[in-house]
Amino acid sequence: MDIQYNSWLTTFKQPFGAVKKGKTIDFTLFVDSFEEIQSVSLVVKKQQERIEIDELPMILFEENKYKCHYQVTKGSGLYLYCFKIKAVNQEGHAFHLFYGQSEFGGEGCQYITEADVSWYQLTCYSEEDNAPEWYQKACFYQIFPDRLFNGNPSKQINSPKKNTMIYGDESDLPFYIKDETGDIKRWDFYGGNLAGIKNKIPYFKELGITALYLNPIFEANSNHRYDTNDYFNIDPVLGTKEEFKELVETLHENNIKIILDGVFSHVGRNSRYFNYSGEYGEHLGAYQNPESKYFSWFNFFNYPDEYKSWWGIADLPQINKHETSFQEFIYGGGKSVLSYWSTYDIDGWRLDVADELPNFFLKGIRERINAYENQVLIGEVWEDASNKVAYGESKEYASHPVLHGVMNYPVRDQILALVNEQKPIVDVVKEMVTIKENYPRYFYYNALNNIGTHDTARIYTECGESYQKVALAFALLFMMPGVPCVYYGDEVGLAGEEDPDNRRFYPWKSPNTTLKKVVQSWTKLRESHLSLTEGEAHFLYNTRNDLFAIYRCVEEEESLCVFNFNDYEKDYLASDWYCDELNQFEVARMLQRFDIPKLNISKQHYLFLVKSKKSK
Repeated sequence: MDIQYNSWLTTFKQPFGAVKKGKTIDFTLFVDSFEEIQSVSLVVKKQQERIEIDELPMILFEENKYKCHYQVTKGSGLYLYCFKIKAVNQEGHAFHLFYGQSEFGGEGCQYITEADVSWYQLTCYSEEDNAPEWYQKACFYQIFPDRLFNGNPSKQINSPKKNTMIYGDESDLPFYIKDETGDIKRWDFYGGNLAGIKNKIPYFKELGITALYLNPIFEANSNHRYDTNDYFNIDPVLGTKEEFKELVETLHENNIKIILDGVFSHVGRNSRYFNYSGEYGEHLGAYQNPESKYFSWFNFFNYPDEYKSWWGIADLPQINKHETSFQEFIYGGGKSVLSYWSTYDIDGWRLDVADELPNFFLKGIRERINAYENQVLIGEVWEDASNKVAYGESKEYASHPVLHGVMNYPVRDQILALVNEQKPIVDVVKEMVTIKENYPRYFYYNALNNIGTHDTARIYTECGESYQKVALAFALLFMMPGVPCVYYGDEVGLAGEEDPDNRRFYPWKSPNTTLKKVVQSWTKLRESHLSLTEGEAHFLYNTRNDLFAIYRCVEEEESLCVFNFNDYEKDYLASDWYCDELNQFEVARMLQRFDIPKLNISKQHYLFLVKSKKSK
């Protein structure tokens, strides 16, 4: 039996991708068989606490073609579907066949039993949730505050912490001093601070940066500050509240936005809320006093030394997010953490480990964020955020207006797979289109894209210290739908394996200016071409010459970037180009409009073209 369906082609499913609740979807299935077809149906179930299954008959409207219309009436969320065919073979025996997706969406495959089916995904969202305009057009720069620059005139360290190590030179490599159990015994600091960030505003502008994302800046013991000690204080090593206020004001004067890192899943063991060390007072904090107002924030198994901690790390006691006093503390009224820092005119938050914050908690944060004009809310999510299940809860990132967007780690994996030729281009394209299909359009374009962060190896190291491969990675980053984010130092070829090596000090004495110019060229292109911020996106591949291309278009213009990841030059050919969402005629017509002459694309290089649609 020949069954054909492709969720990425509008000849089979219309509209493409995620839909708004109440929307009607048109499905078409092709079935050709020697057996007698008795019925064809669409089977749909919604992923929720109680799974409800609908089976809709499909009508034969042309030879071998069946259709049906399905209206999404059960609210927003994640829907799954497949097709069911009932037939009778030549021996007169009735049987069923099922058709579901294969490894990705797009073309699927046949299954003999329903239990074996890999269901297609349909994301249904409640309403469009567009991020602030400034965010959609931004070029971000992520800063690990201790590692950018010391802005003090004499380079003195602000308020050095007790029992810590301060490096003698900025070129020293980061190194953890650990005890016999593997716990870090001495935290290391270089002395980067808020004054240093302020000092480098001219550099950000030169680079084309329009928004900063700072790793945590609140008082903590460590250099990374994900072990918050006090949510209402700036870490003294970084500076003061007055300096932070000046930083935000100066950034805004220079048309640069700033978002902070919100760590609300756990706190530091030595925080004023837990107070293991007693630093905040002998009888203050949950560890010191079971009568503490913070005691209910934590889950003790055997008080006081056995308690629930983040991923079993004793230094990070985990917060009970169901505790109402903690909810009020973080996102309640005018005295909450979110409200307090909004008085400093910040532009939004990135939520650490968003998966570990329950849906209701995220909604509470978003409601508070909505009280302030033009703030953005981004979550740290490492996988496809549309179908994420964490701690027994289906996350609502892509179906409800909770997060504006998420950090797009999947795109980093895809970019590395391309530039390092780790997978066939056609397979990477399927991964790209799957994310595009699963995300509502607004959510897809709100993703904060990266090719490296404080939690990953450096892009220069990942690319085998090849400047040309890093240049390709930056080109892909800026061509992809979403908002590009550059991790400090990546633009000048800073090397580093994973933590702590990926947190070296910025090499102000020996930057790679070639890569810097690459990033500058792309930030200028993004600023001047609407197709790179708002344009529809299609991913193309050439099966004959192993080339890849990203096409972007808006009503006024269209742009194209053709990539050669091989280590030898390739001829550009107008033929043999494919796109998983379009037929070959549409792809050929698209490329013909650019009128590309016969040329060679150098090894590990790219060709960027932009064309006004008004010109004929």
